[in-house]
Amino acid sequence: MDTSTLQAFLAVAESGSFSKAASQLYLTQSAVSKRIALLEEQLGSKLFDRIGRSISVTEAGNELLPRARDILLQFDDAKRAINNISSGEIMGTLSFAASHHISLHRLPNYLRRFSEECPDVELDLRFEESEVAYEGVLKGDLELALITLSPDPDENIHSEIIWDDLLQYVVSEDHPLATSNEITLAELTAYNAILPGANTFTRSLVEQLFDQHDLSLNVTMSTNYLDTIHMMVSIGLGWSLLPESLVGDLKVLKVVDSEPVHRNLGIIFHRNRTLSKAANHLAEILKSARK
Repeated sequence: MDTSTLQAFLAVAESGSFSKAASQLYLTQSAVSKRIALLEEQLGSKLFDRIGRSISVTEAGNELLPRARDILLQFDDAKRAINNISSGEIMGTLSFAASHHISLHRLPNYLRRFSEECPDVELDLRFEESEVAYEGVLKGDLELALITLSPDPDENIHSEIIWDDLLQYVVSEDHPLATSNEITLAELTAYNAILPGANTFTRSLVEQLFDQHDLSLNVTMSTNYLDTIHMMVSIGLGWSLLPESLVGDLKVLKVVDSEPVHRNLGIIFHRNRTLSKAANHLAEILKSARK
């Protein structure tokens, strides 16, 4: 058993396809099949059931899955630890993700500084939804992620708050609520809400607030792109909760029975992962934002 066979196993298990796994690993499909066959021979167990074009992980495969991820994570961790000792320079590849909102409105200046200070680092930056990036860190695919922090993080995730995002209740200037000096949460529920998707950390935060008041949201449209939500609110399609940086020409509502709504934006990484020098340096630059 070696890392190449485990990488092939994970790629097939997660993609559900030998051809997709081959594409991800830049191998031929036959090369992936040979690695899987070798691994199955070494373990003495079948790892995949192949029925027609459908592939499913066997019981033995499901037992191997978390262990394979851990072995590869530990191997990468060892390589980084050794590189940190042997090399005084910051170089290599930094794989990290950032949410769309952070990428547009928070990250640019810090990323420019990092690029200037670490010109020999190749950035593998992915623009992902917070929840997707979170899973990428949890699985070991990413060193870091800059996201809306989960209100209920996994015990293996280390998170640090970098920015506090105050959310404002907003409507367009011609919305029926725009002329109200004060309103209640109950009054808001009588109107259409435009919020991030149901499985997002931000949506969970808003739903918890209304649940505490035994109120049901009337969500008629949702998208995970806050700039798109701003556009839909601006043309009068409903109300929303948006970061102060996105309020712009919208009318901010004073909701008398709601405490200020904050969401935490920050950095996460796996607790069992040794960060590369590049990742540590980026983390330090970001932490300077709190000063």
